[in-house]
Amino acid sequence: MASSDSIDDLTGIVGFAADLIDAMGEWGVGLFTLLETVFPPIPSEVILPLAGFISSQGSMNIVLVVATSTLGAYLGGALLYLLGAKVGLERGIRLLAKLPLVDRDDFEKAASWFDRHGKSAVFFGRLVPGVRSVVSLPAGAGGMNFALFSGLTIAGSAVWNGILITLGSLLGEQYELVSRYSSWLNYAVYLGFGSFLVFLVVRHLKRRRAKRSS
Repeated sequence: MASSDSIDDLTGIVGFAADLIDAMGEWGVGLFTLLETVFPPIPSEVILPLAGFISSQGSMNIVLVVATSTLGAYLGGALLYLLGAKVGLERGIRLLAKLPLVDRDDFEKAASWFDRHGKSAVFFGRLVPGVRSVVSLPAGAGGMNFALFSGLTIAGSAVWNGILITLGSLLGEQYELVSRYSSWLNYAVYLGFGSFLVFLVVRHLKRRRAKRSS
């Protein structure tokens, strides 16, 4: 387990997430990234740096954290790939757009991006928030070779996850600053997550009104 003082000094939503990650361990981080891939509003930008920070405190193996988070991202991407291959792009979009705060326009943009960039869209898409979670669907619907899809998804996910986890780990070396500004970190997370939810809700309502008026 991580240093109890280090974890206990983190409060609010940051402390709650840190406690949850610490309790679940490396495989819990993998589960988080799997969920984030299938359900985009769960942000890896919060979870993975925290996992890196906790690893720096000695509770988890950082190499295993990168490996399990990459595996989780790949499995989530594979699920969307298989859905696209099984039911096609349009039906897949209709099914996934029923999830709360998930908008079909995100999938349509990812499909357009995949059409323009082809294979490279799968790798580089893993580095782009928004596209990262949905580009697997058009890849499956478009009949992309599964082995190639797997290799590009794993490589792109490893790069993205490794960057976020390493940043969190480096932050852990400055633990005194983390502890001192923990409350401000909470405010930043609340503000960022709240703003993101408001953006999703407002966008969804505007599009519903536009459809009704057309």
